[in-house]
Amino acid sequence: MLDVRRLRLLRELAHLGTIAAVAEALSFSPSAVSQQLSVLEKEAGVPLLERTGRRVALTPAGRNLVRHAEAVLERLEQADAELAHAREGLAGPLRIGTYPSAARAIIPAVLAELAGWHPGLEPMVTEVDPAAVAAALRAGELDVALVHEYDLVPADPEPGLAVTRPIFTEPMYLAARAPGAVADQRAEPWILAPPGTLCHSMAVRACESAGFAPRIRHQIDDFATVLALVAAGQGVALVPHLGIDRPPPGVVLTRLPMYRRTRTAFRAGAGAHPAISAFVSALHSAVPAPLRNSA
Repeated sequence: MLDVRRLRLLRELAHLGTIAAVAEALSFSPSAVSQQLSVLEKEAGVPLLERTGRRVALTPAGRNLVRHAEAVLERLEQADAELAHAREGLAGPLRIGTYPSAARAIIPAVLAELAGWHPGLEPMVTEVDPAAVAAALRAGELDVALVHEYDLVPADPEPGLAVTRPIFTEPMYLAARAPGAVADQRAEPWILAPPGTLCHSMAVRACESAGFAPRIRHQIDDFATVLALVAAGQGVALVPHLGIDRPPPGVVLTRLPMYRRTRTAFRAGAGAHPAISAFVSALHSAVPAPLRNSA
């Protein structure tokens, strides 16, 4: 009989690419991951991995087994959701991932809704960039998360995860010392989020669409700090609606024909879990109507 925990390791290897990445994502040592995968190969009775030096690739049999593992793990999530419905009331932890601007502007109202509906539920919020959400959900570090995508950076489907339709949509703004379009900022220094974030990719692609590569001066992952730097004449930036709360004097915001859309993500099969359903419902209730209708 194949061990589900070892199947999960193989699934993560297929998605993350290296044993070191799997070990980091699931809080194992690389040697422990290698050992468990070797045991899985013995259980399967056929080679699942091809080792070339330090690199590991899945064999055709390994890739087929990952496909079955995805289905098995999804069914287990569905079983857990059914058992949760059979219990009396919602209780226990609900691990929520969110990006920082939603943590400030949206999540407090969501938690207030949840506390009123399900006082036994214990929401636990962690700030995480949407680019890191998939691994955290598959690893079981999160149960549900807010993820966003930009017009110029559409989200790719993530194996093992499910997402809702957009919950709310925000317009994007150019933050500068004077009105203008992105194309007008070719000679200006730019303030971007750090590389590897969706915000960074969005700003780079917006500039490329306008015909130039941004000259990056600062890399800041906090919109309040970004706006303060714009006010100080340190550059220009692209900021979503949730990031422009009380902009400092001297900052001019020009609305752009670009949007950021936020969805909720969770493990495939977990959408019917009552705690996740309650979170999604509370999110719908807490989001201001202008955001829900802005696109």
